[in-house]
Amino acid sequence: MKRKTLVNALGCTLALVLLQISIADARPLQMHIMEGFLPLGWAIFWFAVAIPFWVIGFRRIRALLAEKPETRLLLGLAGAFTFVLSALKIPSVTGSSSHPTGTGLGAILFGPAAMSILGTIVLLFQALLLAHGGLTTLGANAVSMAIAGPLVAWAIWRGLQGRLPEGWVVFLAAALANLATYVVTATQLALAYPDPAGGFLASLAKFGAIFAVTQIPLAISEGILTVLIFNALRSSAPAELTALGMKGA
Repeated sequence: MKRKTLVNALGCTLALVLLQISIADARPLQMHIMEGFLPLGWAIFWFAVAIPFWVIGFRRIRALLAEKPETRLLLGLAGAFTFVLSALKIPSVTGSSSHPTGTGLGAILFGPAAMSILGTIVLLFQALLLAHGGLTTLGANAVSMAIAGPLVAWAIWRGLQGRLPEGWVVFLAAALANLATYVVTATQLALAYPDPAGGFLASLAKFGAIFAVTQIPLAISEGILTVLIFNALRSSAPAELTALGMKGA
């Protein structure tokens, strides 16, 4: 295994994390739902939805580290990759911001259960260090980015393997996980704030439109970047990928 390559990749990713901390800004509406934005009832509801996934995810990571300790660097890289990409806020209309999510790579490597924990840890640190998201909205943000997105990525990865070239499967998994995150977030906001005239559907259309212009190209870009990272791991960490059950690793 080319461990030095993995260490360098992790180091570069963590350097980008520090850069993000130094340039962090807050916007009125972020695609991590900001602190205090959700009514208390909805905030509690989304925590209740997330908790079972966290329990399963914790058990999955504990078992993974016990059975395959050689995958620790990859686990750290997946978490740092998610941190950096989801902290890259791109201005959208009405003073809001969109961003990649970075969860597709980890979902492909470790499955959605592990990513529910990694993604939630990322969201927690971003809320504390970058004022990106919030503590009361952690459950809602976890459901959209750490749970729904990885589930979509994993389903695509498992469902399309052998039917399309691997690069296309990785691309679709990462890109559609990104889009799924934003569909879920828009749904959460629409449920909490239905339009007085048009109700939930009208509100969903409004929240979705806010981010549509920037999110589609962001999803495409994230898909391409994830393919490049995955191909690099094919050459630099074949033993770890084999341990994770990756065919052809």
